[in-house]
Amino acid sequence: MSLMWRTLVALVFGLAMIVPLEAAEVEGVRLWRAPDHTRLVFDLSGPAEHKLFTLSGPHRVVVDIADTKLQAQLDALDLKDTPIAQLRHARQNKKDLRVVLDLKQQIKPRSFALRRHEQLPDRLVIDLYDKVKSEEKTLQQVSRERDIVVVIDAGHGGEDPGALGPGRLREKDVVLAIAKQLNKRINSKRGFSAKLVRSGDYYVAHRDRVNFGRKRGADLFVSIHADAFTRKDARGAGVYAVSTRGATSETARFLAQRENESDLIGGAGSLNLGDKDDTLAGVLLDLSMTATMNASLDIGASVLTQLGSVTHLHKKRVEQANFAVLRSPDVPSILVETGFITNPQESKRLRDPKFQRKLAQKISDGIVAHFSSRPPAGTWLAVNQDARERRHVIARGETLSGIAARYKISVAALKKANGINTSIIRVGQTLSIPSG
Repeated sequence: MSLMWRTLVALVFGLAMIVPLEAAEVEGVRLWRAPDHTRLVFDLSGPAEHKLFTLSGPHRVVVDIADTKLQAQLDALDLKDTPIAQLRHARQNKKDLRVVLDLKQQIKPRSFALRRHEQLPDRLVIDLYDKVKSEEKTLQQVSRERDIVVVIDAGHGGEDPGALGPGRLREKDVVLAIAKQLNKRINSKRGFSAKLVRSGDYYVAHRDRVNFGRKRGADLFVSIHADAFTRKDARGAGVYAVSTRGATSETARFLAQRENESDLIGGAGSLNLGDKDDTLAGVLLDLSMTATMNASLDIGASVLTQLGSVTHLHKKRVEQANFAVLRSPDVPSILVETGFITNPQESKRLRDPKFQRKLAQKISDGIVAHFSSRPPAGTWLAVNQDARERRHVIARGETLSGIAARYKISVAALKKANGINTSIIRVGQTLSIPSG
C-alpha cells in the first residue's frame, strides 16, 4: 500500500472515529390493551439498545434507551383500563432516555426490539402482563353431554394490520368483524360453544393462538383472513388446511409465507418462525396428525361448499399450505380466506357489514353441517343424534351405497330424501338422512 493510500485511509478512519453517530429518536408511542397484558410500543428512527428493570414501593417499570431523544408526546396516551397510572421521562447521562411507568398494580414486564420491516420502523416493545389472572376453565365435562367447542381466530391485530385494500381498508378490521359474527352464530346453535382468540384490536402470537385452542379443548380451530396478492384481478374465497409436505400451489405458498411473517410485524418476541420443538416434531410424524389433517380437509370441504353459494371461489377444493396457525397436531384446523382485499370489487364487498354477516353465516353452516353428521363422542349432538334430523356431510372417498349402509337405509330412500337422480355426489355436499 502506498504512503498516500495509507494516509487517506487513516484520515477517513480518524474522521469516522470523531464524528458521532446520529442519536435515535422516539417518533411515536402507541398503547394496546389485550385481555391478559398491555403493550406499549415506541417507534424509533433507528435501532437502539435498551434495558428494563422494575422497582417497588410503589411499583414502577423503568426503561433506559441508549442515545435516544424523545420527540413523541407521552401524555397523549389513553391509560384507561391499563395498569399504568402515568408515564414520566428524563435524560440520563445527557444522552440516554429514561421512561418511568408508574403502576397501579404489580405486573410482569417483558421487552424486545423489532427491526425495521417493510413500511414499519424500528420498534421497542414493552409488554406488561397482568400479575393476577383469573384462571379460565378449560372444557368442562360436568355431564356427558358437552358442547362442541369451536375456537375462532381473527388474523393479525394491533401492530400488525394485515393486508391493505383500497381506501386503506385493513385486513385486521375486516376479519375481526367476520369473526365476531361467526362467534355469534355458532353460539346460537344448540350443542355448540364458540370462543374468540382475540375480541379486540391487539396482537396475539401464532403459537399463542394455537395454544389458545388446545387449552380450551377445541374440536375445531378456524382462522379468518382476507387474501392479498400482487395482481389486483386475483379474486375469490378459499379454505386451507395444513400441509407437512409444502404448499399445493404457488398461491398457497405465497400466502403462507405472507401470513407467517406476521410475528415479525406484530412482535411475538422471536424472529425464528420456523422453529419446531421436539414434542411437536414427534407428533407431526405420528399417525394422529394424519387423522387431524383428514378431519381438517373434510370440515374445510363443508365450509367451502357453503361459501360457494354467496361468493366466487378462488379454488374449488381445499388447499394445503404450511400456515403457522394450523400447526396443531391434535385439533382439526382450517384457515378461511374470505376474499382478496387487494381486489377493488371484493374489497368493497368485504367492507360491507351485510356481506360480512353472509360470510359468517355460511362458514357457520358448513361447520354445523359437518359436526351434525359426525358429532364427537360425548357431545350433546352425539347423545341426542336420534332425536334430531340426521344430516351427513360427504367426505372424500365416500359413496352413496357406503353412506346408506352406515345409516342402515336403502340407496333408493337416500336418493329420494335428497332429490338425487344419479350416483354422482361431491365432497362437502350435505345429505338429509331419512329414518330407517
